[in-house]
Amino acid sequence: MNSLKTLIAVSTMFAASMTGSAALAHSDEYLDTQKAPNGGQMRMAGAYHYELVVAKDSKDVKENPVVVYITDHAGQRVPTAGATGTVTLLAGKMKASASLMPDGDNRMKGTAKYASTPGMKGIVAITLPGKSAEQARFAPIAGGKEETLDRNR
Repeated sequence: MNSLKTLIAVSTMFAASMTGSAALAHSDEYLDTQKAPNGGQMRMAGAYHYELVVAKDSKDVKENPVVVYITDHAGQRVPTAGATGTVTLLAGKMKASASLMPDGDNRMKGTAKYASTPGMKGIVAITLPGKSAEQARFAPIAGGKEETLDRNR
């Protein structure tokens, strides 16, 4: 009888731990209600938050910076040294891609040839050292209320 009680207790604790992990995940709708620390748009990517920051004021197609900040669920910076990544931006018939390189601390940075349009979509894929690739999808200029990119970073 004791082994049955132990089995039930262990099963309950396991189920509770799995439920707790799911509770840490944030939906896109929830993240859109949060002020992103760097003026971009945040999305879940596996166990991480990616914040995509694009130039919001580029009316013409030209080389513009693309920056992705990586944090954990608690908002703590995740080091990007040794990471690799790509970003693909889609706007109408335009498609621009860029490689993302570590840019200090928790940043990945690249440049792509794009214009800032309200319908722009973005796909970011990053592989941190020793981890599997994680991907997130963005609409970085939706609503038009985001701040412009700080070009001094």
